[in-house]
Amino acid sequence: RSSGDKSENPMVQLFYGTFLTEGVHEGNTFSKIETFGQYPLQVNGYRNLNECLEGAMVEGEMDEVTAAHSVKYGRERWFTKLPPVLTFELSRFEFNQSLGQPEKIHTRLEFPQTIYMDRYLYCSKELIQMKREEMKRLREKMVLLQQQLERYLKYGSGPARFPLPDMLQSVLEFVTTKPPGAAPAARGSRTTPPQPQAEPHVTDLRPNSTPERKDAGTEDRAFFPGNSSPQHTPSAPFQPSHSSAEVLERPAPHVVSEEELNLVQTCLQRWRNEIEQDVQDLNESIARINLSIEQMYCDPLLQQVPYHLHAVLVHQGQANAGHYWAFIYDQPRKSWLKYNDISVTESSWEELERDSFGGVKNASAYCLMYISDQVSRSAADEAGGSEVGRFQKEVEALPPELQHYIQEDNWRLEQEAEEWEEEQSCKIPQMEPSPASESQDLSSESGPDQSSVCEQHVRSLSSEHALIAKEQTAKAIANTADAYEKNGVEAALYEAFHEEYSRLYLLAKETPTPQNDARLQHVLVYFLQNNAPQQVVERTLLEQFADRNLSYDERSISIMKVARAKLREIGPDDVDMEEYKRWHEDYSLFRKVSVYLLTGLELYQNRNTYLVYAYQSNTKLLLKGSSRGVSESLIALYRRKCLLKLNEVAASLFVSCEEARVVEGIGILNELIIPCMHLMNNFEISREDLDAIEVMRNRWCSYLGQEDMDGREQLLASPLSGCLLAG
Repeated sequence: RSSGDKSENPMVQLFYGTFLTEGVHEGNTFSKIETFGQYPLQVNGYRNLNECLEGAMVEGEMDEVTAAHSVKYGRERWFTKLPPVLTFELSRFEFNQSLGQPEKIHTRLEFPQTIYMDRYLYCSKELIQMKREEMKRLREKMVLLQQQLERYLKYGSGPARFPLPDMLQSVLEFVTTKPPGAAPAARGSRTTPPQPQAEPHVTDLRPNSTPERKDAGTEDRAFFPGNSSPQHTPSAPFQPSHSSAEVLERPAPHVVSEEELNLVQTCLQRWRNEIEQDVQDLNESIARINLSIEQMYCDPLLQQVPYHLHAVLVHQGQANAGHYWAFIYDQPRKSWLKYNDISVTESSWEELERDSFGGVKNASAYCLMYISDQVSRSAADEAGGSEVGRFQKEVEALPPELQHYIQEDNWRLEQEAEEWEEEQSCKIPQMEPSPASESQDLSSESGPDQSSVCEQHVRSLSSEHALIAKEQTAKAIANTADAYEKNGVEAALYEAFHEEYSRLYLLAKETPTPQNDARLQHVLVYFLQNNAPQQVVERTLLEQFADRNLSYDERSISIMKVARAKLREIGPDDVDMEEYKRWHEDYSLFRKVSVYLLTGLELYQNRNTYLVYAYQSNTKLLLKGSSRGVSESLIALYRRKCLLKLNEVAASLFVSCEEARVVEGIGILNELIIPCMHLMNNFEISREDLDAIEVMRNRWCSYLGQEDMDGREQLLASPLSGCLLAG
């Protein structure tokens, strides 16, 4: 077939792309365009997918004399056309020459859910080559710093080398260690160590020290140094040691004067402090360079071509045998599915990581399939619009009576599917639920048989909230032992339901404080404080007792089954599911606000964004009522304090003389401070927030008039315009 026919082939259009190879061979430059389908990548020696790609795109290093321009690599590859479906083939097998057989490479290789391909495109060539040069310079600098650090951490001239600070500390401990005879001397009239010429002192001490000296020959040397009077030596015969404590005495100086001790101790301590400061400075410099290297390609200009992970093919075993399965992202469910032989189960990103990254077990990914952002959006639109949207329009076109009948029929179908799952779980009690299924709701959630995505989402949230209160529910069930034995399951559920409701009602009467907010303990405390409809409260509490995670014993299982039966009796007319959904969504958002707030406070200056998100989300809740969210002034206070502290950090980095620190300070200003200032500056901004913004703006504007900026003020042109717009 002609090349035109091939280009129109859907397989070619979907899976095939092109790349340009440029390089130098024997002094001659060359370039050629090639087509690829599955792009092969080496795994050995790399930590993540981007490193694999970088290694595949750049090979060797060319001679600068023969180079036509600033490119210093023997061969470079650049993608000129990317397919909608980008497939990476991970080479996890190699041939062992000594054994004469293939072996599987089990090393860990991480890959992201979204990868930006801009840095590998021909259109980004000039920018990437500049960044590669900068990367090379930073790595060379880091090697020098690591060599300097190693001289401190592996000090010495012999085969055994140790950290220099530890060696100085050991010498300091040796100098300050008291000799074994120091204890008797301390009890005498003198507190200083015995001197060689102090013969009367030795004579005085000998009778008192005789018992100790019978067990330790080391004390003779302590009390009788080499230049002592010889007549004392015969009177102190060597006795064999029988005490383990004496044998383990630490070495100590025989004789040291107070002046010598003070001088040596002062010098050693000063030198140790100097060395520790040098080591700390080197570690900080290495950490800053590492951060610069990691963020080298975090440039908005290099995040225009995202590809999203769609499928992962996994192999478990060795090179000669094994088992295969796949993970595929399901757009309608917004979750991962695991295809293992005839079994298709809902999975999670955490399970995919465990099975695919490798490094722990003998399972690892050998093929990755990414789809372009356009394909991903189209799939999402089709999943949401073509199926759910189309079916919803068809249902809405029916008469109201028929719509009601379909809704009830779907409701019953969910209950039947739930009962079937219960029966299956009773037949196989030894099987533990997977992490993905534990977070699911009371329904089967098995796919297209559900009435709507809305109901699935409602049940998922309500089940999550029931799981949070699992321990409290189990305690309520445990308190109904008498009612269960005397009056049966119905009576036990009735008693547990009303006692738990009464407890939560009293808890809801307490006023929330920053130290103790009862709304975080239970969803119903939140509902009761905000006057939720009684039907919503009762159904939520009933779902709490119907949670399948309460299968502790026979009583719990019996109560759970009765609660499930009562849930099935509640029809669509009894509870407005849209309203029910909104209440659970509000509580979920309330918990997120609390998490954002706590995370922002724990990580403080590094995570000011969490406090901003907490404030924004909390504002939505407070529009519905003062008890719907956290105290607005509390979040605003910590958001303001954190932002001011972060601004101080960025400013101190900017005024430093180190280029990397200056760039880091500008980065914090652009990426964190200015966006937060814009979010704070709304129509209802407080006087405190306005003052804080003014302080930050004035701090940066003040640098424009200083004379010792060495051109750094030019870097402030763009950020300052952002600061002024935020005012």
